[in-house]
Amino acid sequence: MRLRTLLRTAAPVAATAVLGAAGTKPDSAWYRSLAKPTWQPPAAAFAPVWTSIYALTAVAAARTLDRLDAPGRRRYAGLLGANLALNTGFSWAFFTAERPRLALADQLALEATTLALVRRSASVDRAAAAMLAPYALWNAFAIALNADIVRRNPGA
Repeated sequence: MRLRTLLRTAAPVAATAVLGAAGTKPDSAWYRSLAKPTWQPPAAAFAPVWTSIYALTAVAAARTLDRLDAPGRRRYAGLLGANLALNTGFSWAFFTAERPRLALADQLALEATTLALVRRSASVDRAAAAMLAPYALWNAFAIALNADIVRRNPGA
């Protein structure tokens, strides 16, 4: 993996983290009023989980990009960009717009793009694909959590 490539993946991943955090409002009256499942992790768990996922994503993407030909790099970079936009979009749809159903649709698209990143990475670098696996697993968990919040709060 080249440092230059890592810097090119780390910058948009970091921007995603910052923009997503800006749209996340777990202390809002609206969010606090929602009925949530008992199995929801504590708020303190989210920052370390996402920090790890973002770091792994930047490294995995850099490793993958360095192993693809030019057309493959363009396709992978486009897929990564779509994934990061969906990642940011969830926070804004759920917490800022207060639309958990829209956020759930976003999460389903996010998971599809995450799994596509895993598949494309696996075709050239199994270690990179393994680094993306926690992202796919966390997204699957987040989908279940959000779906349960939607179920418990039909008016939200």
